[in-house]
Amino acid sequence: MIRTLFEQDHEDFREMVRKFLTAEIAPKLPEWEAAGLFPKDAYARFGELGLAGLNIPAEYGGAGVDDFRFNAVLIEEAAHTYASLGALNIHANIVAPYFVSLGTEEQKRRWLPGIAAATSMCSIAMTEPGTGSDLSGIASHAERDGDDWVLNGAKVFITGGINADLVLVACRTSHGENRRDGLSLLVVEDGMPGFTKGRKLEKLGTRSTDAAELFFDNVRVPAANMLGEEGKAFGYLTSNLVTERLSQSVGSVATARAALAAAVDYVRARKVFGKPVAAFQNTKFQLADCATDIEATQALVDQAVLQYNAGTLTVHDAAKVKLFSSEAAGRVVDKCLQLHGGYGYMLEYPIARLYADIRLARIAAGSSEIMRTVIAKSLGL
Repeated sequence: MIRTLFEQDHEDFREMVRKFLTAEIAPKLPEWEAAGLFPKDAYARFGELGLAGLNIPAEYGGAGVDDFRFNAVLIEEAAHTYASLGALNIHANIVAPYFVSLGTEEQKRRWLPGIAAATSMCSIAMTEPGTGSDLSGIASHAERDGDDWVLNGAKVFITGGINADLVLVACRTSHGENRRDGLSLLVVEDGMPGFTKGRKLEKLGTRSTDAAELFFDNVRVPAANMLGEEGKAFGYLTSNLVTERLSQSVGSVATARAALAAAVDYVRARKVFGKPVAAFQNTKFQLADCATDIEATQALVDQAVLQYNAGTLTVHDAAKVKLFSSEAAGRVVDKCLQLHGGYGYMLEYPIARLYADIRLARIAAGSSEIMRTVIAKSLGL
C-alpha cells in the first residue's frame, strides 16, 4: 500500500541513511555481534553525520529537528539494510529527550553537545534485579549530604551500559505512602568513585547492543547533576515511555518487513522436489498473511507517529500500538523463519538474527502483559 507518512525531505534523508548503513555498519555487524559490543567510534560516526542528535536543538550541537518521522526513517533503514543502531536508539530517542526537556541551561550546555556528537554516550537505568516494569518498586536510593547526593543500589539489563559515559539513574530520594512519589533522576558520570560496571550480559538477541549490570556504592553525585525536580521522576519516566514504545513499534514493523523481504528472496531461490519453494500454495498463503499483517501494523504505527508529532499520542494509545506491533512482528518473523527450513536456524542467514532480535520487542519498554494492563485501565477496568 502507498504510505503517505513521509515527504520528499524524509526520502532524501532515507537515501543518505541507507548508503551509510549499507557501507559502514552492515558489513561490520557480524564482528560486533560476535564481540557483543557496538564500538564507540561507530557511534561517533553517527554523530558526525548528525544522526545522534536529530531532536537536540541546533544551539547545543544537534540537528534541531522537531519531527519524529526522521527518527522513524533511521530505525526503519537499520532493519531494512540488516544493520543495527546498537544502543543509539536508547541514546538518541530515549535518553536525550530527558536532557532537552528537563535540563537547566547549564546542564544543556554541559552535556548536550557531547550527546549530539555521540562522544558522550547515554543510557538510562531503571530496571533492578527485583524490579522490572513496575517503576514504583525502584529500591536504589540516594541521601542528600551537603552539595551531593550519595547513591546506593544496583541496576540490571541496562542497554548501552558498558559504553555509557552518562547514566540517567532513577532512584528513590524520599519515602512516602505512595511508592510513586519520591523518585528522582540523577546523572551519574563514568569514572565517579563507587560507580562500577558489572558483567556485559549475554543475550539471546540484539547481541551487538550491550546490556550491563551497574552498581552504585556510596557514589557522590553533585546536586547539580539532578535532572528535573526532586521527587518527580515517576511522571517523567511514565510520559517518556510514549517515545520509547513508539520507537519499539517502528522497529517492530520494520523488522517484520525485513523478514518478509528475506523470506521472499529465499523461497524464490530455494528448490524442493524440483521446483521453487515459492511455487507451493502453503508458501504463498503464509507470505500473504505476513504481508497483510505488516500493512495493518504499518497503518497503525504511521498514525501513531503523526499523533506523536502533533503531541496527542497518549500513554494508553502508545501501549496499544506497541502491543499490536510487537505481537504481529513476532508472528511474521516466526513464519518467515519457518519457510527457510533448516537454513533459517543458521546464523549466517539474516532471518535467524531477526528472529532472535524481535523476541525482545514483546518485553522491552514494558512487556505485552503490562501493555494489556495499561490498555485495560483506559477502559475503566
